Amino acid sequence: MPVYPAPLKKGDKIAICSPAGKINPDIVYQAAEVLRQQGWEPVIMPHALGENGYFSGTADERFSDLKEAFTNPEIRAVLCSRGGYGVVHIMDRLDELPLEDDPKWVIGFSDISALHALMAKHGIASIHSSMCAQILKGADDPDNATLFAILRGEKPVHIFDSHQLDRQGIATGKLLGGNLAVLAELINTPYDILDPDTILFVEDVSEPVYKIERIFYQLRLSGLLNKIRGLIIGQFTDYKPDANHADMESMISAAVAGYKFPVAYNVPIGHVDHNIPVIESAEITLKVSPSGRNSIIFR
Repeated sequence: MPVYPAPLKKGDKIAICSPAGKINPDIVYQAAEVLRQQGWEPVIMPHALGENGYFSGTADERFSDLKEAFTNPEIRAVLCSRGGYGVVHIMDRLDELPLEDDPKWVIGFSDISALHALMAKHGIASIHSSMCAQILKGADDPDNATLFAILRGEKPVHIFDSHQLDRQGIATGKLLGGNLAVLAELINTPYDILDPDTILFVEDVSEPVYKIERIFYQLRLSGLLNKIRGLIIGQFTDYKPDANHADMESMISAAVAGYKFPVAYNVPIGHVDHNIPVIESAEITLKVSPSGRNSIIFR
């Protein structure tokens, strides 16, 4: 079982970091106010609002912010302001930090999948969920409400509609995954989380169908797809059909044909407004049901 960071209490500090791309400061300020209304104290890290080309800062500056967030005992969670690209620049230095000594919740998705992989390597649960641009919608947003409940120590149950391509079944195992392109880049590195006996979830944005197909065949040829317990297909957005496939889901269905593990399609995880928070490294039960309603239950 992974180590779960301690539940957040009133007055606890949440560091807002930008480990990858730069962000509009107004988005961060508004999200910080939502956190403040929840009784927490947001701490906007020194370089979170910076700019260095595409990035929020140099690699040294981004590492400095995260190092402080991970090692300051007053900070209890690390909210990534946005994704983009850039976490990979500082992975090796973050890996050297004593992350297990005082585990913090890491919150985010997209390129932040690399940070989730780092936390999984250290045996620490983390939260794949919305970031500042979604949090500013406030606590009435259902996904924000679920995220805040997880931070306070609750474990969610997600129920969602079935899809015509679903492969029915029930699987229990460790949930790992995230942005598929990021995960593929980490294969055969110390941060490779594409492990057997897991329930894998994937999503992506702006990737052509053939590139996602290539990754799935890499997983197939490596033998990984023979060993996973279940597959959750999140949202694949901002792409165009190609000459061979009308949509991403039909391509994936063909790529995973012949396996017996349950597969749930069109799960609301990814670069979409409705992006359900899930706990990486948690034990879950995935139920892909003929009833028309599927579920992810956290243990």
